[in-house]
Amino acid sequence: MKSKFLKSTIIFLLGGFLTKILGMLIRILMSRELKSTGMGLYMLVMPTFSLFISLAQLGLPVAISKLVAEDRYNNKNLVFSVIPITLLFNVLLFLVLFFLSPFLSTYFLHDERCNLALFSIGFVLPFISISSILRGYFFGKERMFPHVLSNVIEDLVRFLLLLKGIPFFMNYGIEYAVAFTILVNLASELTSILVLFFFLPKNFHLKKEDFKPQKKVIKNVFSITIPTTGSRIIGSIGYFLEPIILTNVLLKCGYSNDFIVTEYGILNGYVMPLLLLPSFFTLAISQALLPIVSKHHSKGNYTYAKRKIKEGMLISLLIGIPMTLIFIFYPEFPLSIIYHTTEGGSYMKILAPLCLFHYVQAILSSSLQAMGKAKVSMRGTLYAAILRTICLFLFSFLFPGLYGLILATGVNIVFVTLYDGLYTFHFLKEKNRVSPIDPLWMML
Repeated sequence: MKSKFLKSTIIFLLGGFLTKILGMLIRILMSRELKSTGMGLYMLVMPTFSLFISLAQLGLPVAISKLVAEDRYNNKNLVFSVIPITLLFNVLLFLVLFFLSPFLSTYFLHDERCNLALFSIGFVLPFISISSILRGYFFGKERMFPHVLSNVIEDLVRFLLLLKGIPFFMNYGIEYAVAFTILVNLASELTSILVLFFFLPKNFHLKKEDFKPQKKVIKNVFSITIPTTGSRIIGSIGYFLEPIILTNVLLKCGYSNDFIVTEYGILNGYVMPLLLLPSFFTLAISQALLPIVSKHHSKGNYTYAKRKIKEGMLISLLIGIPMTLIFIFYPEFPLSIIYHTTEGGSYMKILAPLCLFHYVQAILSSSLQAMGKAKVSMRGTLYAAILRTICLFLFSFLFPGLYGLILATGVNIVFVTLYDGLYTFHFLKEKNRVSPIDPLWMML
């Protein structure tokens, strides 16, 4: 089991390294072709994109991964019986976006150029949902190579399409180029689905019965997905409200719309991708941990599960600390090397030490889900989202420019990490017995 965990982690790390390089190339390409204004529009749309992705996925990847790892059901029926439900829900989301996009772009984001990009999101959602369901199956089977390969090919397709497509659509207007960057995900996700299908068992044959939902299976799936989806939706709603609150408050404080769009693009287009660069290690470790912690926790091997979680946290910090020191003392260096700019260096110095908490956050959250405590993670996310929204509103009045957003983001990161960490080790210590008293007071 130890060798399997190490093998899965190494595969994820190597694959994550390749996808991160491709991701950075994509980000560099977008920042240079779309310029700061285009990146600002793109980043204004991204919170809505993230919210609808969370809604479209319904938390199914985590649920399927957990149930496949426990090996209690017919895995083929488990995976494919949820696809019709997902597609039906995605049609509803498409209709919501169709009618809501003009209203969001005009009255919330205060930029009608976002309308086309918001509408484009609806076309991408079904493909993201299906690919995430298939990835959940391979996670549960602890077969990490198909997921890694599909991610690499997916990013490669995105890069090539963006390389040719953005300059072409810029001739028609920046709003068309931004919408194209959203629609590119349709082709890349479809490629990913085809790659994942290739790795299904050789004797794999789909029958009509495989798509028929079984009441017991669906009930268990949604007992996991509802709190998992709730957690992600809460986080996505907070992210969705971010540009709306920020734009409205800063406009009242006298800042111009161009200033807000440009600075928001610098923060989320340049600074945050660099700060979250080490997180691909954390993501790799958390994804490899999920089926292992789930399996051993269900068997009562709490000591082993606890040891694996601690190992994952230690590895993440060993990687994150050196990168954090570079971001604190030499922020202009990575910015100038990658983006040919030094804008955002002051933002990076403040956020870098706080992101150390973020590097272990995914491991703790994944561990709670593996132990069947997704509701706890959802509750922590809810508390943090409320706290972050309040801080964002107040700090945007109290601090100049985007520093209110930066401080609110830091508060959110620290709170969620401490909350998930306290609960994770509380449940392991108590051998899966839920305390009737919410130990939120432990945060104090």
